Amino acid sequence: MARPRTAKGRARVVADRLAEEHPGTPASLCELEFADPFQLLVATILSAQTTDARVNVTTPALFDRFPTPEALAAADPGELEALIHATGFFRQKAKSLIGMSQALVERHAGQVPDDMEDLVRLPGVGRKTANVVRSVALGLPGLPVDTHVLRLSARLGLAQGDDPVKVEHELDPLVRPAERGLLSLRLILHGRQVCVARTPRCDACVLNDICPSAFLAGTPARRSGRRSAQAAQDPVEPAAPGEE
Repeated sequence: MARPRTAKGRARVVADRLAEEHPGTPASLCELEFADPFQLLVATILSAQTTDARVNVTTPALFDRFPTPEALAAADPGELEALIHATGFFRQKAKSLIGMSQALVERHAGQVPDDMEDLVRLPGVGRKTANVVRSVALGLPGLPVDTHVLRLSARLGLAQGDDPVKVEHELDPLVRPAERGLLSLRLILHGRQVCVARTPRCDACVLNDICPSAFLAGTPARRSGRRSAQAAQDPVEPAAPGEE
């Protein structure tokens, strides 16, 4: 097919093809295991700098011991740190989880709010976490931008830069609001499985005929600094430790 001439046209093709590769709902595509918005909020905070798999191993005992915001708000920090130790950065995460739960109890009657501004005012919650909760657990528009979404957005010519908030605002108008969370989840899966940071598998990519960076990203010439004009627009950033 002819390459789409605009970022919006390219985004439409990307969304359609990745939907065929990864069918499902936001809840089914999200690899964090949860039963309600509160559990997803906790799991997403824990997922920073670790893997979804490790979080999923950790949360059953955590939710058994502290099943509600009220229980977690009153948690002993030392006990909580021991329960989440395997996820890394456990002291800061424990502080965030307790503070977040106390804020839910004090400000929102123990319920996870759906408003973005209310969510990002919770301790330990930034836009990425808020967008995960909104799009996956609450059925609302939200486009989480992580390392994978940043990398693939640049390679596909959908957005540029390394500021997640700016990239989110560039991507939002390219797809319908109801599709934003799905696009993010599918880009993440594609980034894990095919469009990896250092050596993308362009030969196996369903987007290689429309991708401006196809067969350019991750080549030896790029790694050594001898970049083509096109490739120079697409910086390769290694995945953060544990970035899912």
